[in-house]
Amino acid sequence: MLMMFSLQAQIAVKADKVYTVAGDPITNGVVLIKNGKIEKVGTAESVKIPSGYTVYEAKVITPGLVDARSEVGLSGDLNIPTDQDQLEKSNPIQPDLRAIDAYNPDDTLVGYLRINGVTTIHTGHGIGALVSGQTMVAKTKPGLIDAVMLVPIEMLAMTLGNSVKGNFTSPGTESKEIAMLRIELLKAQSYQKKMDTTKDVSKQPSRDLSMEMLGKLLKGELKALVYANKATEIISAIRLAKEFNLKLVIEGGAEAYRLIDEIKTSGAEVIVHATMARPYEDNANMTLENAAILTKAGIPVSIESGFEGYVPKTRVVLYEAGVAAANEMPYQEALKAVTINPAKLLGLDKRIGSLEKGKDADIILYDGDPFEYTTHVCKVIIDGVLVADNCK
Repeated sequence: MLMMFSLQAQIAVKADKVYTVAGDPITNGVVLIKNGKIEKVGTAESVKIPSGYTVYEAKVITPGLVDARSEVGLSGDLNIPTDQDQLEKSNPIQPDLRAIDAYNPDDTLVGYLRINGVTTIHTGHGIGALVSGQTMVAKTKPGLIDAVMLVPIEMLAMTLGNSVKGNFTSPGTESKEIAMLRIELLKAQSYQKKMDTTKDVSKQPSRDLSMEMLGKLLKGELKALVYANKATEIISAIRLAKEFNLKLVIEGGAEAYRLIDEIKTSGAEVIVHATMARPYEDNANMTLENAAILTKAGIPVSIESGFEGYVPKTRVVLYEAGVAAANEMPYQEALKAVTINPAKLLGLDKRIGSLEKGKDADIILYDGDPFEYTTHVCKVIIDGVLVADNCK
């Protein structure tokens, strides 16, 4: 059941165990919240609860979960054409499409993620086009888009592989996919050079929104979020990023475990698709140990909910991280994969992703171990406001 309060309260949260993600877990811990921010974190002995604070108790608390990549808010729960705005199929390359123009903060799936502990989502245009459009970052709290949005333009979403070939007449092969991307990036280089060197505005090229966005990609102002699962696709993405000096984020990465050295050398960041994805087509060689293998090799890993073409349309990253932990990913590393790691990936780690003084008060209260299937997300606090109370 949702509990929505319009005013931020002074709150104290007590728990048998507090996973701050910034250090060792705290036994018998307390978190104080004031004016939407974390005021203090520590043991019950060191942090005294002032009078007037509303006190909540839990077995365990963690930071609010950060979904590293989703299409929620654009891809709705009805699963009919009228609420599926995540993929425009009129052209395989459309970097000018803004996520903020399609994001619906009132969508049922946003609320579904909220009550399951996801407090921040990186969402936007989806897989299935060479460049499908822009992504954005938002809190899952109730409110209009300007009130919930953290970053209006985060990355450019790109895709390599079978899903592109299935949506467009051209490209029809993986070689053509890369060729088309190279052609557009070369055009963007030329466009950007003319814009930068032509001082007379009247002689500059006509404004081109697609070229502008690709120019931001070339300048490193945006990251290239490339959905690639097979080893050949991941290598192609790395090669493309090297040629154009792009900041690369590999999304999906089903066969990333085969390319440890190549990924580390490239400096690419990795968002692993949901651990429980189905092993077929481009995911045929996936392994449940992918996140563990990458983490043990020293590659920071974030876990995404990603996209599901069938109802209920999304996964919950808490459960996906639990499966990763059950498949050799160290417990706290699995927790980091859905908190501080994606916060760093998104450049928001000074605000979200861990329980530290001064950060946004996004906190999840559980009645047991977060990675146990029988545990419940009991309360969800976003920006110091109780937005879900599930265990009444």
